[in-house]
Amino acid sequence: MQRYGTSNDDDRESAIEAASLTLQRGGLAVIPTDTVYGIACDAFDSSAVKALLRAKGRGREMPPPVLVSAATTLDALAVKVPGYARALVEAFWPGPLTIVCHQQTSLQWDLGETRGTVAVRMPDHDLTREVLERTGPLAVSSANRTGQPAATDADEAERMLGEEVDVLVDDGPAPGGEASTIVDVTGSQGRILRLGALSLERLNEVLEPLGATLTTETEPAEDPAPAEEA
Repeated sequence: MQRYGTSNDDDRESAIEAASLTLQRGGLAVIPTDTVYGIACDAFDSSAVKALLRAKGRGREMPPPVLVSAATTLDALAVKVPGYARALVEAFWPGPLTIVCHQQTSLQWDLGETRGTVAVRMPDHDLTREVLERTGPLAVSSANRTGQPAATDADEAERMLGEEVDVLVDDGPAPGGEASTIVDVTGSQGRILRLGALSLERLNEVLEPLGATLTTETEPAEDPAPAEEA
């Protein structure tokens, strides 16, 4: 594993370039995000996705979410995105909001047992988005072994995943330190699958003027595949 710092402009560019090239070649990289550190791979490389899941010690029943560099990419990955979901995206992207949508059926990828859904987020982190602009959408899960707390700095990520990844970008402590809130928007009413950095109250403040609200109630028979997001 190669570890890169970002203490000056030259180091930062070297870190972004190393991570981008590694990901484009099918490798795994630990990168910082605005919430916690994430382990990333090319979302369209099924072998890389399998390696990511192995590194975390989890199975195909927990597919990784996808990070994008621009909100406009959502429509390339998802279909039937309801109006209330677009209102949330406008208010909270880039930021700690992951939305679970119906995925485009034409996508040539294998993220695991997605049940026809994809979890998408646009991070509020310049370095992360610069990597994404060079690589395209990345499958990114929190940098930890499943069952352990998500890494909030590079040392924690290296301790858990250093032997599994090719590159680690150390950009200091994650500014958020709390994982994103995950909202299922595949139904007529949105449902919170995981509360994180965004509270139910903040989300509903955006939706109430539209006559919509989110719920925390679950419908087990219709639950989309779970996601563990950075």
